[in-house]
Amino acid sequence: MKLSIVIVNYNVCYFLEQALHSVFKALAHVDGEVWVVDNNSMDNSLEMLAEKFPQVKVIANKENVGFSKANNQAIRESSGEYVLLLNPDTVVEEDTFEKCLCFMDETPDAGGLGVKMVNGKGEFLPESKRGIPYPSVAFYKLFGLSKLFPRSRKFGAYHLTYLDENEVHEVEVLSGAFMMLRKSVLDQIGLLDEDYFMYGEDIDLSYRVLKGGYKNYYFPETRIIHYKGESTKKGSLNYVHVFYKAMQIFAQKHFSLKNARLFNFFINFAIWFRASLSVLKRILDRLWLPLLDAVLVYAGMFFIARYWDHNILAARGSMFPSYYYYIVIPCYILIWLMAVLLCKGYRRPVQMSSLNKGILTGTVLILLVYALLPETLRFSRAVTLFGAMWTAISMNLIRYLLRRFLSKSGSTSPQDSRRVLVVGEGEEASRVLGLVRMMDARCSFAGIATLCSDALKSAPVVGTIDHLPELLSLYRVNEVIFCAKDVTSEQIIDWMSRLQDAQIEFRIAPEDSHFVIGSNSIFTPDSLYTIPVRSLAQKSVRRGKRTFNIVASLVLLLFLWLDVWFVRQKGQFVRNLFAVLSDRKSWVSCRHYEQYGDLLRPGVLHPTDAFRGQTFSEDMERVADELYFRDYQPKVDLTTMWNSFSQLGRA
Repeated sequence: MKLSIVIVNYNVCYFLEQALHSVFKALAHVDGEVWVVDNNSMDNSLEMLAEKFPQVKVIANKENVGFSKANNQAIRESSGEYVLLLNPDTVVEEDTFEKCLCFMDETPDAGGLGVKMVNGKGEFLPESKRGIPYPSVAFYKLFGLSKLFPRSRKFGAYHLTYLDENEVHEVEVLSGAFMMLRKSVLDQIGLLDEDYFMYGEDIDLSYRVLKGGYKNYYFPETRIIHYKGESTKKGSLNYVHVFYKAMQIFAQKHFSLKNARLFNFFINFAIWFRASLSVLKRILDRLWLPLLDAVLVYAGMFFIARYWDHNILAARGSMFPSYYYYIVIPCYILIWLMAVLLCKGYRRPVQMSSLNKGILTGTVLILLVYALLPETLRFSRAVTLFGAMWTAISMNLIRYLLRRFLSKSGSTSPQDSRRVLVVGEGEEASRVLGLVRMMDARCSFAGIATLCSDALKSAPVVGTIDHLPELLSLYRVNEVIFCAKDVTSEQIIDWMSRLQDAQIEFRIAPEDSHFVIGSNSIFTPDSLYTIPVRSLAQKSVRRGKRTFNIVASLVLLLFLWLDVWFVRQKGQFVRNLFAVLSDRKSWVSCRHYEQYGDLLRPGVLHPTDAFRGQTFSEDMERVADELYFRDYQPKVDLTTMWNSFSQLGRA
């Protein structure tokens, strides 16, 4: 056996499936085995492995034993000449293993090997090559000197930024995301240190390879995609704490007592420093928009009050008291801000309807309080109303300008329309295109770029992959989805790297799967609704659906004299009305309702009827059913009935 690949999985089923697809393509000409150690995942990872990858050797732990211990479990059972530690959130090129094994065979002093890694946007990941984090190296990294002087051998020692990322180099530390090791070297230096639960074990193992008399190499002649931390949120305080604690274990194990103490001082300082920055960032992130609102509203009301003071009240021989500017106006603003907050006007993405509802609520509240005040405290109602108008104008204008000028060009936010280009061939490209349309009704453009120029150029085919840059500009595309069945990993990485400055969202659709993976995100019916807050499996949600059916039926019955002119099968429409009222039918239900037992009634319409004029395969209909069942919304029923009103008489 030439190669044993070990993957540790913890609740990243979709990434794992994509990684295994790429792994087995790369093993086509390599004598290898694949081990997956599952750390008690709760996302059906084991079921997926049994169904789609029966050839994988699986170790199913009953608890999360950590990264090091899980890897060691498989390494002890493996039989390969080389062992590859591979993260589940990776995609390897088709020739990655062949090239790496060839280099290791030709380089007998190589104990370990790492490759060039790019993230889900095609950007080079600097952790592809690293140095040992000695106290001085950690100091330069912590205080930003490594970023200021990346070409310096002294200051750039953490990520070895002075080394060319496109050339083979001897390095000190390899990334645990892709770490190829000689089994004989592991037998000599020992396996991963199980004192590390997560993080730091790759540094420790790389260091022991060097101490064992071998070298670690950075090998950029093949590349992998590393989505980098999907199962661990790297911005969290917990990540900071766990990562730096791992660094402390490393220092105590390998440094002298003096250096270990110095290193631990920097580490503890780093923990508090990063934690403070994180808390400060969260506070500023929540407060900057309300503070901006308050400043602009106050400035406007101040000038309105001044104008009223000098041009209206002065003519009557009166003036606003000084405290009106410093107490009354701030109180008005506070009421408006609190009303906007309570109406969820500061929830992201910002909804203008919620914002204006809050402003209106605050204005009404101010006027009610105004009416209850004694005569001496009643100031100008006109200034209050003009102030409310200015509040509405300024707050809406702020949000428009922020979205118009400060949002990233070409980025896709929840309020932006998606313009998607699927790169693939034939049925697979059409399947993915249908999945995109099913998952996002706001998708304003969806086309296909084929791989060969001989393909028929008819809608939705808009061109070929050779003209991808031109197609992105012409159709203002902000998202590209590669069909992994048709496009090789090497082609995907090539295009991601070439277009990384275009601010395009790149995603990959694995073969025969109802999900699409992008940079640190998964678009899939199953993952979007892993915790079904509005699932029809809940009695309260089903009661809400029943209420909608009754109300809709009564409204249709009330306007029956008008409805019948727009419905095709008029007699059956009347029968459907009474069938829905008696709970024998539902206006909208899953096409395959019987698979949900007694939870659903047969439907007059189905979820796919919301997409007027489109046809869907049986697989896509089942996806639509699953989406509908897992996240029921009355507005979906309403939209479906409106779009297919003429079909309400369907038998």
